Amino acid sequence: MFGRRLKSTRIDSVPKNARPKHIAIIMDGNGRWAQARGLPRIEGHRRGASSVQTVLEACPDLGIEYLTLFCFSSENWKRPQNELDFLMGLLHRYLIDERSTLEKNGIRLKVIGRREGLPANVIEEIERSLIASQGNSKLTLCLAINYGSRAEIVDAVRKISKKVKEGELDEEEIDEQVVRDHLYAPDIPDPDLMIRTSGEIRISNFLLWQLSYSELWITEKTWPEFGREDLEEAIIDYASRDRRFGGLGS
Repeated sequence: MFGRRLKSTRIDSVPKNARPKHIAIIMDGNGRWAQARGLPRIEGHRRGASSVQTVLEACPDLGIEYLTLFCFSSENWKRPQNELDFLMGLLHRYLIDERSTLEKNGIRLKVIGRREGLPANVIEEIERSLIASQGNSKLTLCLAINYGSRAEIVDAVRKISKKVKEGELDEEEIDEQVVRDHLYAPDIPDPDLMIRTSGEIRISNFLLWQLSYSELWITEKTWPEFGREDLEEAIIDYASRDRRFGGLGS
């Protein structure tokens, strides 16, 4: 993995203001976890859902205000149909089962990605959960579903172009803030820390604009193996880094 960690460091010793406010996670390795155990790939996805629950429960306690999870990419449609059917069913059930959990724990749900192509019952449950949780403020959970960052940027450009064409916006006014305002979730701050499991060292078309200055933390563990201790380790490592944003740092 990237970064350093002192073995004696405990999460309790990391001040809350030194911890990331927004963590984004590429949850990779469900299929590999299952195949390594002689199980069907779908069992890895089922086990991965429990890791989602573990991390979701830990975030408020650790001072995390925003959590973005890469659930299903726009490229994942290339997978076998039986796996796609299972994933959509799992997502549909998750949205229903976790709605009361969102309310009980004060979690606001956001969903980014294109709705086109998603099953109607999944879209329906997304909308219900968005409405039911909109007043919550303890943690914002952002699910990237049918998401691709290049598509997000293309959609932003289209919206900006339309405003210019209709005279609502002058092309000279277009700057980084204008682009950001037209992304899928402009009210969510950029991730401070991006975690990727299963040892892959790439971003995979995830939050390309938003990750410009994020710290990256890679673990060899697959997503079904990822637990609270791993999350704490990533936060501890993050807190040890000198974030310069192009300057000279401390």
